[in-house]
Amino acid sequence: MTHLKEGDAAPNFSGTLSNGKPVSLADYAGKKLVIYFYPKDDTPGCTAEACSLRDGYAELREKGYEILGVSPDGVAKHQKFINKYELPFDLLADEDKSVLQAFGAWGPKKFMGRSYDGVHRFTFVIDEAGNIAKIITKVKTTDHAAQVLDAMAEG
Repeated sequence: MTHLKEGDAAPNFSGTLSNGKPVSLADYAGKKLVIYFYPKDDTPGCTAEACSLRDGYAELREKGYEILGVSPDGVAKHQKFINKYELPFDLLADEDKSVLQAFGAWGPKKFMGRSYDGVHRFTFVIDEAGNIAKIITKVKTTDHAAQVLDAMAEG
């Protein structure tokens, strides 16, 4: 579980986008940002989540949201994933897991009785002032865009 709470200042982060450009939290100053953390490009759940956000992208943008996906995959793998599924938003390559760790989205997990460190599928909605407006910890991969919109409508 993430250590962050709604109302907290979003952790400052920096990294490299799939197009090779650097990015940081400051690049989204004055904007609403949906930053979602996922384990791996081109896997069933991660693809469903990305495609849901792709399909809901126009509505999210209408409401003023930018979208940024983050996983430990590298730049080239992210670009291939974007091209394959025609994703209209950026992906951040977090190979050193510093952004994942800053948001509490990297840590102990259990699967089939095995413990290991991995990515927790979390989504954070950051407001224009750089504060966390919403945290979604139970992500519905196939309907994530609607889930984000519903969470924000709830206030």
